[in-house]
Amino acid sequence: MTLFAALRLPREILFGKGQRHALPAVARRLGQRALVCTDARLAATPVFGEMMAALKAASIEVLVHDGVQPDVPRDSVALCADEVRSFQPDLVIGIGGGSCLDMAKCVSLLLAHGGALQDYYGEFKVPGSVLPIIAVPTTAGTGSEVTPVAVVSDPERTLKIGVSSPFLIPSAAICDPDLTMTCPPSLTAIAGADAMTHAIEAFTAARKPPGHELAQQNVFIGKSALSDQFALYAIRLLGRSLEKAVADGSDESARADVMMGALAAGCAFGTAGTAAAHAVQYPAGALTDTAHGLGVATMLPYVMSYNRRVSASAFAEVGEALGLAPTGSTDEQADAAIREVSRLFAAIGITLTLAALGLTADQIDWTCEQAIGIQRLVKNNPRAIDLAGMHQLVQAAFDGDLAAAAR
Repeated sequence: MTLFAALRLPREILFGKGQRHALPAVARRLGQRALVCTDARLAATPVFGEMMAALKAASIEVLVHDGVQPDVPRDSVALCADEVRSFQPDLVIGIGGGSCLDMAKCVSLLLAHGGALQDYYGEFKVPGSVLPIIAVPTTAGTGSEVTPVAVVSDPERTLKIGVSSPFLIPSAAICDPDLTMTCPPSLTAIAGADAMTHAIEAFTAARKPPGHELAQQNVFIGKSALSDQFALYAIRLLGRSLEKAVADGSDESARADVMMGALAAGCAFGTAGTAAAHAVQYPAGALTDTAHGLGVATMLPYVMSYNRRVSASAFAEVGEALGLAPTGSTDEQADAAIREVSRLFAAIGITLTLAALGLTADQIDWTCEQAIGIQRLVKNNPRAIDLAGMHQLVQAAFDGDLAAAAR
């Protein structure tokens, strides 16, 4: 018997129009003193004010920290934790994009266990439960509302750093597509392409020997039966609606599909993990100061081409989930899937090459050296990749040559 699966998710996931109104009831079950992490723009909106009023009407004491910055600078986490410790929150609510959710995770960690955030970099460094977290995303992309990861920027390192632990999975995720209706087209595109990358990399991640120790020793375990189902569902929803949501942000059905796609992709990669597209984005994104979702999406068609020789059947399934008719050989179907991902990303404005992102030729070697060192991602890639293979991949993405990536 070879069937194997593992999955780690929040205790409660609520999805649907108007589900934000369930926040007070969910919060009451977890505590009575809530720290809310958000950014200044969202904090000034009427919908945020309504949510805070609803919490207070439910007799929940609320302290709002509205200073969340993009990419969560490491020291901003410590400052927030120090400022709110006297409030003695018993739960933390993150409302906003991925940075707001990651801030909530990190502050919850420091309030529960103290120390410095860098003490927890890597996998399985969190010693125990953190304060209960409720994640309320207002963008559809990162999947942070259901994942065991928080990413921060460290001023002492060039690359962004992750804290990965099942203890960081929020207790509850409340996903209301109405909260994404005001996202501008560019953000909708980048966030949605990030979600598509999560889903495809999770579905095509390396399959590991399914011993009982696999999920105990690794936060990310590669593809498995259950994560595959979430990944395919995400690909199907994003494939049919991401382009529509970018073109018409008032399309409620498309917005719901994209948010559910991002959620399902998070459910998939939160256990399966991601791979080479993310490994390259960390150094390339640091050098070019580009959005994470834009960088991983730029890389994805090239990574798919690199992996095609070992993942053709999986890419054929991706193509079917994208709505392509399964005609021709498996290899032909895989090629069609890669072309469709490239077409979709071009249609929504994703940058086509690393050069267009701003990477320069003299930065390629450093990018490859740094990317190959991110082993938690590299080992998840279905086709083995060494430094020479990484150089082949990055050079192809720099030149815009999909065929070169596949060699």
